[in-house]
Amino acid sequence: MFAFCTILAGILWGLISIFLRSLTAAGFSSLQILFLRGAVSALFVAIIILFRNPKLFKIQLKDLWMFIGTGVVSLTFFSLCYFKTILETGTSIAVILLYTSPIFILVFSRFLFKEKITVPKLLALILTFAGCILVSGIAGGKGMSLKGFIIGLGAGLGYGLYSIFSRYALKKYDSLTVTFYTFVFSSISIIPFCRIQNIPSILNWKSGLFILGIALFCTVLPYIFYTFGLSGLETGKAAILVTVEPLVGTLVGFLLWKEEVSVLKIIGIVLIFAAIILCSWNPKNTKG
Repeated sequence: MFAFCTILAGILWGLISIFLRSLTAAGFSSLQILFLRGAVSALFVAIIILFRNPKLFKIQLKDLWMFIGTGVVSLTFFSLCYFKTILETGTSIAVILLYTSPIFILVFSRFLFKEKITVPKLLALILTFAGCILVSGIAGGKGMSLKGFIIGLGAGLGYGLYSIFSRYALKKYDSLTVTFYTFVFSSISIIPFCRIQNIPSILNWKSGLFILGIALFCTVLPYIFYTFGLSGLETGKAAILVTVEPLVGTLVGFLLWKEEVSVLKIIGIVLIFAAIILCSWNPKNTKG
């Protein structure tokens, strides 16, 4: 059950391009989608907290930097980069570049938490770099621009920063509290730039369903499933299982958007998967 929920979280995260492209076609900008996704997700989580324990809303002012980090520095930044990469380069490339995040986590953890960079971790860095080159299409002489490639890596960087900031926050607060204020601060940071006054003129029942969908199915539910999975699995195993997301994202891009899946791209995907597995692998857990 724990493994199933973790895989299900990855599958749901991999479906985000369906809602993103539909909302973009309806006239919403990336910033407006990000604002609505965060605001509606915060509402969903708030309802959960109200039923579970309203005291989870309480935080200390001195800890606001943690939630600004998870909400603005991470969620807002990586989402903008990720949405931009999906729209400009395709779903499969965007979702793979997003999953360079474990490598950024590895580097940050070395300096912030004094975690050692072992031989397997160093090899993972090399595999990830090679995989990104192949996935981008640069090695084949065609593919995304250097600008698009860098934006995609920016998504991975921002995604990785969430794990860094949330590690500090989770020492003091419940995971629901961290998630709620992450969505709140992310939404607030977008308001000055998303032309919120234009949203009512674009919004209709159909786009409203897509907004509820991206918030519920690609944000809130995956978080709940993944958290439940973590409660019964080793972190490394959960991290490996959830990497089904890039596979789902690639399949969605191929089946729905007719995106090209070349041999080089497949090899790149395999290399990045191998890197993530190396980052998650713990020799101590292989005994017996």
